[in-house]
Amino acid sequence: MGSTLHIGRFWLLAAACITLAVLAPVLTLTAHALQGSTGHWQHLLDYVLPHAMRNTLLLLLGVGTVTGLLGVGSAWLMTAYSFPTRRVLNWALLLPLAVPTYIVAFAYQDILHPIGPVQGVIRDLLGYTSPRQFRLPDVRSLGGAILLLGLVLYPYVYLSTRAMFATQSASLLEAGRILGATRRTVFFRVALPMARPAIAVGLSLALLETLNDIGASEFLGVQTLTVSIYTTWVTRSDLAGAAQIALSMLVLVVALIMLERYGRRRQGYSQNQRSRTVQPQKLTGPTALVAICLGWLPVVLGFVAPALYLLAESYKYLHQTGAVSQQLLASAWSTLYIALVTTGVTLAMALVVAWASRSARSSGRQRWQQVFKLASLGYAIPGTVLALGLLLPFVWFDSLLESIVALFVERAPQLLLMGTTTALVIAYCIRFLAIGVGSLEAGLARIPPSVEQAARLLGETPGGTLRRVHLPLLRPALGAAALLVFVDTMKELPATLLLRPMNFETLATWLYAEAARGTYEEGAIAALAIVVAGLLPVILLAKAQFSPQTRRLSG
Repeated sequence: MGSTLHIGRFWLLAAACITLAVLAPVLTLTAHALQGSTGHWQHLLDYVLPHAMRNTLLLLLGVGTVTGLLGVGSAWLMTAYSFPTRRVLNWALLLPLAVPTYIVAFAYQDILHPIGPVQGVIRDLLGYTSPRQFRLPDVRSLGGAILLLGLVLYPYVYLSTRAMFATQSASLLEAGRILGATRRTVFFRVALPMARPAIAVGLSLALLETLNDIGASEFLGVQTLTVSIYTTWVTRSDLAGAAQIALSMLVLVVALIMLERYGRRRQGYSQNQRSRTVQPQKLTGPTALVAICLGWLPVVLGFVAPALYLLAESYKYLHQTGAVSQQLLASAWSTLYIALVTTGVTLAMALVVAWASRSARSSGRQRWQQVFKLASLGYAIPGTVLALGLLLPFVWFDSLLESIVALFVERAPQLLLMGTTTALVIAYCIRFLAIGVGSLEAGLARIPPSVEQAARLLGETPGGTLRRVHLPLLRPALGAAALLVFVDTMKELPATLLLRPMNFETLATWLYAEAARGTYEEGAIAALAIVVAGLLPVILLAKAQFSPQTRRLSG
């Protein structure tokens, strides 16, 4: 009994240390920002924050509008109507999730360039010979950023809203029709209000991803808070100013989370599990053609067009050179290596937190369970803010270790965390820990408590129960979490830009550097590799979301 108690305390203590590590960047960032001089704050309030905050708020408002319209509209189209290609379109609407925002911006800068293919074809059709005679609005603008980010991020809203629409009872909608309401009125008065919690969740995720973006905003010339943090630290080496901007950005993050909670307050309804689900109305003729065009338009613009561009540019480059450079191959290997290490460490940390949370709940320690929920906050923190918050702890650790080692040797190492891949792994683990914890907690929830109780009655310890009973049953959840963490690590750009070692490139930073120099040749190959890797979790997600059971629910 004493051994069991000892092991149980070990799990709780380990999970508490992980939670503290997640909170450390925010705490140190806040402390450093508050220690900054009032002159910094005055300068930011006069010259930086008004412009950056305005652009950020307008970007969030615009992206929220576009993702809401596309996500909710696509979800209702898939739920309420039946037309040719509907089954394929059901999962194809998720494909833009495979394309990071900075890659879409990278591709469309070339596609929509005044001398690019799209505007060239339009001028030929209209009889113009020069971009001076006719040109489309510049994609490098706030409006262009809103549109492109919306085309990539709408699946967050589509996923959550589609699931909510699919589980709504058909009797509720039919009651509205019997009372004389049109299909449009039923949608706005019945279906949409019931789906409000799901829409709030999807919108909050899309807006958090917008706040985290740096590559797309910078490529498109939009000075957001994220871009301001990066330029303040990298260009001017002003850590205090960058910390103060990051603190202002955290206020927006908290506001978004509170908005999501507010949107879900008191929202709920009950229904009979055996009630009929919504039966889609079959469309034919011109109406079906309109539905097909509306349904496939976001897929074509958000995935097909950039993917075809990357394929064409990659083929063109390989046809001309015959091979990729050694630097790009080295970047690919670095990306693969650091993604594998991060995945392993993150899963280990997630397993500790998920198991400790389950143990705390089963033993009646509800306060510990609430504390462990804080371990999932890392995903809500933008990558630039997280990286900036980790700089000070890394410096303090290196200084402390150097002073200790100096007691025993004459020449102590200067940097052990700062400027190393270890710093990157720590940042990635903190940021993506929520993915692993969420997946493992869902997997543990599907295991009956009686299984664990039987093992404990047979004298097994909590650690032994986890190793011999739960881990074999958690293999699907572990596999799904590993895949998601691996791909998200490959795509991560903001934290990598701030914390990477000298002369260390990943595929994401290689693409960023190529775009910054205006040389798109090898950047297309790096972008294509990231997109191909991103297809794996999308396929997994589509398989889970639209399994046979789910399809029966959706009609």
